[in-house]
Amino acid sequence: MTARPTNPPHDTTSAFTRWGQPIGDPVPGWAGATPLPDVTLAGHRVRIDPLDAERHGDGLYAALGLPGKTPLDGPEARWAYLGGVPYADRPGFDAWLASRAASHDPRFHAIVERASGQALGLAAYLNIVPEHGSLEVGHLHFSPHLQRTPAATEAMVLMMRHAFALGYRRYEWKCDALNMPSRRAATRLGFRFEGIFRQHRVVAGRNRDTAWFSILDGEWPTLEAIFERWLSPDNFDAQGSQRLSLSALTARPAASG
Repeated sequence: MTARPTNPPHDTTSAFTRWGQPIGDPVPGWAGATPLPDVTLAGHRVRIDPLDAERHGDGLYAALGLPGKTPLDGPEARWAYLGGVPYADRPGFDAWLASRAASHDPRFHAIVERASGQALGLAAYLNIVPEHGSLEVGHLHFSPHLQRTPAATEAMVLMMRHAFALGYRRYEWKCDALNMPSRRAATRLGFRFEGIFRQHRVVAGRNRDTAWFSILDGEWPTLEAIFERWLSPDNFDAQGSQRLSLSALTARPAASG
């Protein structure tokens, strides 16, 4: 029997080859995650529909074109880290949205306010790899009516819950490393920062370093309970202001990991 190495570098495993090489722990019964089905995810404030360019087009064109509360919330600023607005007019938007709806990876969804039935934003699953149980959430386009609201958080929670229920082990968030609002949003939602891929892409002729974040399936039950607590009506006063900060709640498990 080969003895376990005394101090293997970065040893986080109890599994070793017969030659004493550290290897990853087994994943019993792993057969891959379930491929993503086309289903609607229903929450209290929003629902997540598979994107339909005809059904969601009018609402999204109006919502995504709205001016923001500040210049940084405006239509063009919202695209700054994504290479710029990809359409110049309604026909261009319709063509762009149709191409998004036809895509299988990324898999686009409309975020629809349940009370009004109005589509207020877009989100997608991408880099979908069922055999390894990993996928990413991205291509987030939130209108001013959706930005920084409980409805926006609920939309992200619905997509997380769906992915983990299908057996995915790793849920990723990636963004331009200079996009601090996106990095703060990831941390607020309980994602763990994993590092920066330097010179990862060239976007609109400019370098992009990419910040990587993730949530693992073993972390999800604790986070799900936190989200349910934060989204509870009891957590908001009569003016809609939160009583408990989600950042404060999600910082607790992150600090212990």
